Amino acid sequence: MRRGGTVIRTESGHSRRLFLGLGANLGDRARQLAVGLEMLANKGVTPVRIAPIYETEPVGMRQQPNFLNLVAEVETTLSTREVMEVALGVERRAGRVRREPGGPRTLDVDLLLDGDLVLAEEGLEVPHPRLHLRRFVLVPLADLAPGLVHPVTGKTVAALLTECPDSTGLWPYARRLQSPLACGFRDGRSIMGTSP
Repeated sequence: MRRGGTVIRTESGHSRRLFLGLGANLGDRARQLAVGLEMLANKGVTPVRIAPIYETEPVGMRQQPNFLNLVAEVETTLSTREVMEVALGVERRAGRVRREPGGPRTLDVDLLLDGDLVLAEEGLEVPHPRLHLRRFVLVPLADLAPGLVHPVTGKTVAALLTECPDSTGLWPYARRLQSPLACGFRDGRSIMGTSP
């Protein structure tokens, strides 16, 4: 979180890696994802690895456009609460209005995992409470970290994907992200060059 242009850091000041899920189903979905990643980076939540993008059928409220979804491994020195505040701020800046649960959105940014942290506070639950039930999260997360262990279930991401009851459609997004923005990451890739 920034206050007066200064990034508020954790007491230790040590960076760590977390996993975020991003999704969009309104407007230029690919551009929304790219802009979202750039805004996160500008707020001290820096993508270091990005999974391929998947197009997915909506879960729950079915009468809406398909989503584009990705998972990003990010590096930050911000606290878990601050990362969540940054994510909500990025959603608002992207024009998200929360009208109904599971409804259409310009951009959704979810905190999926923060190491082995298990936390349940008002407005913040880590790991994400439905992570293990959603293929649109597990498939791209497995692309990045199939052996990562869920701190509550004790199962790897690959095992959770195998057991996942979600049967909604999901397929690789066939188009590269197109945007005039150039969002570079520490591993040298650009989100604009991301492809399935």
